[in-house]
Amino acid sequence: MADAELEQIRKARLEQLKAQGSGAGAQGGQGGAGGQGQAEQKQQQEAEARQSILNQILHPEAADRLGRIRLVKEQRATDVENRLIMLARTGQLRQKVTEAQLKELLNAVADTKEEEKIVVNRRKVWDDDDDDDLLDL
Repeated sequence: MADAELEQIRKARLEQLKAQGSGAGAQGGQGGAGGQGQAEQKQQQEAEARQSILNQILHPEAADRLGRIRLVKEQRATDVENRLIMLARTGQLRQKVTEAQLKELLNAVADTKEEEKIVVNRRKVWDDDDDDDLLDL
């Protein structure tokens, strides 16, 4: 059953690559306005292909959790999606990803990301003795 799903994913990816190849040749002879429309259409097709793949490899609970994560941290959700799609394409996923497995993957992504650090360097101000003279009056 998993082999059939992976074969479906591979076929979708092959069709996507074929569409990209034929779209590149047709796009060269058109003006700027037509190119923008095609670019938007291409992005929409890619988004639909990603969503299709994710629907095939995620349990509904896991997909729901990933959607909630996207609301808070879009980049982290995209990173997890990319990793899941890569695992599916390489045949490393044997079954649909559960919510527990998604949590583990999220923790792995969180651990690999280095948190940004804010370093504040304060400059030392030299003490000015002239100000002390005003107090002696």
